[in-house]
Amino acid sequence: MAVSLFSTLEDLEAELGGLESKRILVRCDFNVPIKDGGIADDMRIRAALPTLLWLLERGASVVIGTHFGRPEGKYDERYSTQLLKPRVEELAPGVELLENLRFNAGEVANDQEFVDFLIGGAGGQAFDGYVNDAFGVSHRAHASVVGPPRQLPSAAGRLLETEIEVLGNLRSSPKRPFVAVLGGAKVSDKLGVIEALLEVVDRLLIGGGMCFTFLKAMGFSVGDSLCEDDQVETCKRIIEGGASILLPNDITALSPDGVIGAGNGEVRQMGCSIPDGWKGLDIGPGSAAEFSDALHEARTVFWNGPMGMFEDSRFAAGTRSVAQALADSRAFSVVGGGDSAAAVADVGLTPYMDHISTGGGASLEFLELGDLPGLQALRK
Repeated sequence: MAVSLFSTLEDLEAELGGLESKRILVRCDFNVPIKDGGIADDMRIRAALPTLLWLLERGASVVIGTHFGRPEGKYDERYSTQLLKPRVEELAPGVELLENLRFNAGEVANDQEFVDFLIGGAGGQAFDGYVNDAFGVSHRAHASVVGPPRQLPSAAGRLLETEIEVLGNLRSSPKRPFVAVLGGAKVSDKLGVIEALLEVVDRLLIGGGMCFTFLKAMGFSVGDSLCEDDQVETCKRIIEGGASILLPNDITALSPDGVIGAGNGEVRQMGCSIPDGWKGLDIGPGSAAEFSDALHEARTVFWNGPMGMFEDSRFAAGTRSVAQALADSRAFSVVGGGDSAAAVADVGLTPYMDHISTGGGASLEFLELGDLPGLQALRK
C-alpha cells in the first residue's frame, strides 16, 4: 500500500482553496509519560511539530485532539490535557488543545454523536478540515480517528505519512539481510506479526518473556518463567516449519525467593533449562552477544519488545546490548515504539536510531496486515 493512496497536507490545502483562516482539527497522540507531575518524555509532542507548524505557517487555525492515559470514559484530573498545555504552547504557539478525548465514552465506542460533536467544533466553531497525525492510535477504530474523514476534507499528517513510508518499505523492499527482533511478554500478542515477519525477514530473533514458550516447545524446562502453555504447539509448528529463528542459548534467572524490583533473591546465569521455582527474566550474556552479532551483519533491523524485565536493573543487560548493537550497526534501524523506545531513550541511544515509531501496537499491526483502520478511513 502506497502513501499516495490517501491525501497529503498539500492535497488538503488545494481542496480547501488555501488554509488561511480555516479551522483544522488535528488528531495527535500526546499520550506522553508523566513523572512527578511533569512530562517525562515529550517525544510524541515534538513528533507532531512538522504538521502543526506547517498548518500554522499557512494561516490555519489549529485545534488538537488527543487521548491521554486510560480515563475510562469519564473526567479524571490525572489525565487532563491541562498537564500538557504548557509544553504544547511552548513548542507550537497559537494552537488550541482540546480536553482529553477519552473523557467521553463515545471516543472509544466510536459513537456517531461524539463524532458530530467533534467535527462541529467540539463546542466552538465548526471545522473545515481534518488531519490524522496520530499513528500510535490509528490501529483503533475510535471516533476521532475514523469518524471525521467521513464528513470532512481530510489528510494524513507528516508523522503518519513518514511512519507508513518507513514501515511500508520494511514490508516491500528492505535492504538485506533483514533481521527482526521481538521481545515482550506473550507469544499470543505477537503471533500474527511473527508469522507475517517470517515471510519477509532473513532472521527473527526472539527474546523477552515470549521466548520461554518457544523454549518449552523445543523440550526445555522453563521453571516458573512466563510461558503460555496453550501456544506451545503453535511455537513447535513454527520451529518445525524451518523458520530462521534465533532463540536464547542462556538465560539470566531469579531464585524462587526473589521479587522483581525488590533487589532480593539470587540472580544466576544458566542454560536454557531452568529449575523449578526459578524465573527466567532476561537473555543471558552469551545470547546477548549472539544477538548482537546477528544485528551487526544486518542491513535492516526492526525491533519491538525488550529482551527482559529491564525495569529491574539486574535484568536490563540483554535489552541494553540489543540497543547498543543497533546504535553501532550500519543497518537501517527501526524501533517499534512502546517499551523498546523507552529502553533506547533510557540508555541515551535515541539519536543513533534511524526511525523510532510513535506506535508499538500500530507498528506491529501494520507490519502484520499492511493496513490500519485510521488509514482506511482517510482513503474512503
